Amino acid sequence: MKYMIASDLHGSAYYCNKMWEAYDREGADRLIFLGDMLYHGPRNDLPRDYAPKQVTASVNARKQEIFAVRGNCEAEVDQMVLDFPVMAEYALLSVPRTTKPGEALIFITHGHVFNEEHLPALKDGDILLHGHTHVPVCRDHGNYVYMNPGSLSLPKEASRHSYMTLENGQFQWKDILTGEVYMEYLI
Repeated sequence: MKYMIASDLHGSAYYCNKMWEAYDREGADRLIFLGDMLYHGPRNDLPRDYAPKQVTASVNARKQEIFAVRGNCEAEVDQMVLDFPVMAEYALLSVPRTTKPGEALIFITHGHVFNEEHLPALKDGDILLHGHTHVPVCRDHGNYVYMNPGSLSLPKEASRHSYMTLENGQFQWKDILTGEVYMEYLI
């Protein structure tokens, strides 16, 4: 199974279209969305082609392919217009390792509640996967690995508009416009 992992779309119809183009180009089976889908939030500038109603229609049309958690910009009103669940604080995904026997547990969240400063209950070798900061990261802490795909529409710290893929234990960070791989991690 191939997963595409994305975060922080913030209502951009332009980057929503780019997200689906990348998803189709990747041949992904599921989109793991790490929150902040529709609203830009009071701290952010408006993203390119801010159009939450268009984003709503686009993601609802492919609802069976999306696995999402709640971001700090999601509210009950968002769930009222989205045809798939977006209000879960976190999700868990177990995937086979390739570098050693067993499975890796991925703790999936947005990052505004659980993050490197406020860890969930992780066992050695688990992965903390979240968005929120708008900065792509892969940081091995020894007992766990923290990963962040960055932001689709509002990247920060001079980072790229980006997403990740996960297939056969290989995480890759990619530029949303070109598909260029610029970081990798093998579990």
